[in-house]
Order: sequence, then C-alpha cells, then structure tokens
Amino acid sequence: MATSVTSAFNQFMQNVVNLDPEETKSARKSRDWLVKQIRSFPEAEGSFPRLYSEKDIFFGSFARMTKIRPLDDIDMMICLHAQGSVYAESWGHCDITIRSAGSNLGPLCNDGTFTLNSRKVINKFVSHLSSVPQYKNAAIKRNLEAAVLNLTSYMWSFDIVPCFFTEPDAWGRTYYLIPDGNGAWKKSDPRNDRDRVTRVNQTHKGNILNVIRIMKYWNRRPTMPSMASYLLETMIVDHYDNVWCSEASSYVDLEIPKVLAHIANSLFSSVNDPTGVQGDINTLSHQDRQKIWSRANYDHQRALEARQLEDQGNQHASIAKWGEIFGSSFPDYG
Repeated sequence: MATSVTSAFNQFMQNVVNLDPEETKSARKSRDWLVKQIRSFPEAEGSFPRLYSEKDIFFGSFARMTKIRPLDDIDMMICLHAQGSVYAESWGHCDITIRSAGSNLGPLCNDGTFTLNSRKVINKFVSHLSSVPQYKNAAIKRNLEAAVLNLTSYMWSFDIVPCFFTEPDAWGRTYYLIPDGNGAWKKSDPRNDRDRVTRVNQTHKGNILNVIRIMKYWNRRPTMPSMASYLLETMIVDHYDNVWCSEASSYVDLEIPKVLAHIANSLFSSVNDPTGVQGDINTLSHQDRQKIWSRANYDHQRALEARQLEDQGNQHASIAKWGEIFGSSFPDYG
C-alpha cells in the first residue's frame, strides 16, 4: 500500500522489480567460488586446457546490473590460452586451428584435423564441473554456447562460456571467440555493451539502471509479445546515449513516458548491436512489431494521464493508472 506515487514506485522497485540485495550478494559469492574451482582444473588434471584468466569476463544483465527478478541465470566467459593457435573467418563463423604439437587442445579438435571443436571444449568443462564434490547433485549440461550448471541449492543457474581472446586485427580491435552452437566459433565482445551501459548511466547520474529494469518488467507482462531483453535494453540505452537527451530524473515515473515513446518510434527501424559484431539485432516479425507498437503507444498515453493526475494532486487516481500499466503487483493506494 502507498499514499503517493513516489512511495508506490519505491515499493514496486524494491519488492517486485529489483533483485534482492542479499540474494545478489550470495549469487556473487557463489559465482566467484565457481570461478576459483574452474581455475584449478588445469593443475588438477593435465588434459584440461590452459587458461588465460586475465581475460575472464562476467557478462549479461547480471553483470551489467540490469537484471530483474527472478534471478535465474548468471553468465561468465572463461578464457582459454590459445597456445599458438590461429583463427580464420569463413561464412559467418570462425575456425580455430591449433599449430603446436604439444598443445593439449589437440584431443578437442575435429577427428583427423587440427580444427578446434567448440562442442568438445564445452563438454570438457561439463565433465570437469561434474567432478567437483560440491556439484555432485547439480544438473550440468551443454547448450549451444555454454556449459550450464544448475545447482539444487540456488534458484539461479550458471552459463559458463569458454572463449579465446584474439590478437588485435588490422584496425586494432580485439574480440572474444565463443562457441557458435555448431562446433565452430564466432566473434563477440561483451566489453562494449558493458562499458556503454556504465558510461551512459554515469552520464545520467546513475538513473538509467532503474529505467531499464522497470521497462524489462513492462516488457515481460502478458499484454503483448515480448521482445528480447537485450534488444529492449539496447533501445533504452540508445535513447539516453544521445546529445539531445536531457538528463534522466531519479524519479523513474518521469522517464517512462519518454522511453515508451522512444520504443514505439524504434520498433520499425534497425537497432545496431552495441558490441559492433552482430549488426541489426531487431529481428522482430512485422506482426510482433505492430503489437508491441500498439501497446507502447497505449501505455504511453496512460503514463501521460498518470503524470497529469499526480500533477493535479490526485495521488489515488494516479497510482491506479500506473497499476493499469504494470499490473496487479503495482502497489495499491492506501
């Protein structure tokens, strides 16, 4: 229950949208312990690939602090030492070729070749994770890009993505090479979107993260098709990463009408991948774009009405109007 729009949003963000601080603390602790175990694999068993731990990176919405409840997955990239290997791009993927006869990457190549198979690399992680006593009751499997660790003691899973770090190319750029889901590799660079979110958030005095989170909640409601969380986040950061955009308010309700309008205006345009790797990430169908556009416009008008009611001093009606946008979990007046 809330007696003002400000208190209603504060309660909503704290109790419904944002991750619980204690759960976040526990998740980071368990993540760091997992990384420590992985870093011990090469010493414990000589066939496990050498690591390049200086280039390990946490990525995804948990690392960018844009995750909302429930905390269901935590992503990490564990970097392997290339041991003199080289890569070449071909038809949308990368092939990694080992060149050292003494490399312990050899058994992980395609049969009869020196081409490193990313599925075999992931399976190597799966088998070694299964040997950790604390994970004996965990469900561990391989998906397209990662070894997935589901612990019985936590609500979240870990997606562990093996990767390599490249030398600078002709333009001085470096990349991470990660599994492509088909046994080969592909370029990625989570540093770019992580650093961009941090920079834009700092430019707006730390007020962007709550806007991203509450709009992710809006996107998840069953009132329209949901767009990919990463696409939505990119749209929102695009809006604020603009010299013409005024500084974001610490009152998240003041930002919602602007962001809804921007989403509606962006749906039928290309949205460039901030990592500079994938190109246009707006792969929504025309039908889904139309449905999301209709909902964004409808909720934009309701948000403007809610703001007007608050300006008129009618906190009760304004809270009720915001509840129409965010659903029954939004606090009632009282």
